[in-house]
Amino acid sequence: MHQKPYYILGIESSCDDTSASVLKNEEVLSNIVSNQQIHIDYGGVVPELASREHQKNIIPVVSKAIKDANIDKNKLSAVAFTQGPGLMGSLLVGSSFAKSFSMGLNIPLIGVNHLQAHILAHFIGKEDAKPSFPFLGITLSGGHTQIVIVKDYFDMEIIGTTMDDAIGEAFDKCGKILGLDYPAGPEIDNLFDENKSKSFKFPIPKVKNYDLSFSGFKTSVLNLIKKNTDKDKNFIKKNLIELCSSIQYTLIEIITQKIIYSVNKTKIKTIAIGGGVSANSFLRKKLIELANENNWELFIPKMEYTTDNAAMIGIVGYLKFLEKNFSDLSLKSTARLKF
Repeated sequence: MHQKPYYILGIESSCDDTSASVLKNEEVLSNIVSNQQIHIDYGGVVPELASREHQKNIIPVVSKAIKDANIDKNKLSAVAFTQGPGLMGSLLVGSSFAKSFSMGLNIPLIGVNHLQAHILAHFIGKEDAKPSFPFLGITLSGGHTQIVIVKDYFDMEIIGTTMDDAIGEAFDKCGKILGLDYPAGPEIDNLFDENKSKSFKFPIPKVKNYDLSFSGFKTSVLNLIKKNTDKDKNFIKKNLIELCSSIQYTLIEIITQKIIYSVNKTKIKTIAIGGGVSANSFLRKKLIELANENNWELFIPKMEYTTDNAAMIGIVGYLKFLEKNFSDLSLKSTARLKF
């Protein structure tokens, strides 16, 4: 990597978090995330409200990121932003700001694929160990579940994806059935007790090759709850820990079985996980055990780089900056951006 200092401003606005980060080469100087609490009342993200919140948050968040990085904005070498995938209204707020910023300072603009950024977050920092190519990138979030062969920074091949819901969405929807607040994933994880994780048995979907499915699992949870609450309206309250533990156990079993399958088929033993669900404590524990047993090289992101954040956009911006892989102002935000 170049030793000359380049300063990259990263902007992330794909869903309901407004985030800005300043990187000096691969080192994070600041990483500010503003969460939107407004969606809790609705049990999920409301796109129109999300874009309005981004409009309110983006200037203070970017200002704070630059201030906390302790640099003058005129020192910035480029501005990187999330081009997609994500909610269109939210993406447009970030891209419009980034384009104006790049024009105002006359610095390069760099569009970033949000899903690539979750994987490339593993290249943040000078001292930390980095995965070597090729490796399996596993993206686990509220919007996506993907198994990717990463051959180089920008040479990635999706080999497996969910046929329906993402794993994070399955966590949140099951949590909603149980009456938990959105997002439910962290709350289910907090209530998890491994000793009670087989209290209720849910099916593991049989899906061909590298692909996954979570909708049948979700239906089985719904059916179990309905059947039992018809008999006892306090069923959820009495069995909340057992239900959360069984739900989490099964969801993590679905993904870990596919990771084992993917390693065996591709013969790639270096695995890097990313996305919000990579913060899950049981997933981390299970993967560490599997890595030790099977001699895998496992990379788990730091907590602050699991959920949507601008540092991961900044590191991709830096890697693209070194290649002079810039975008022009006509670059369009894309809700369903592919690799």
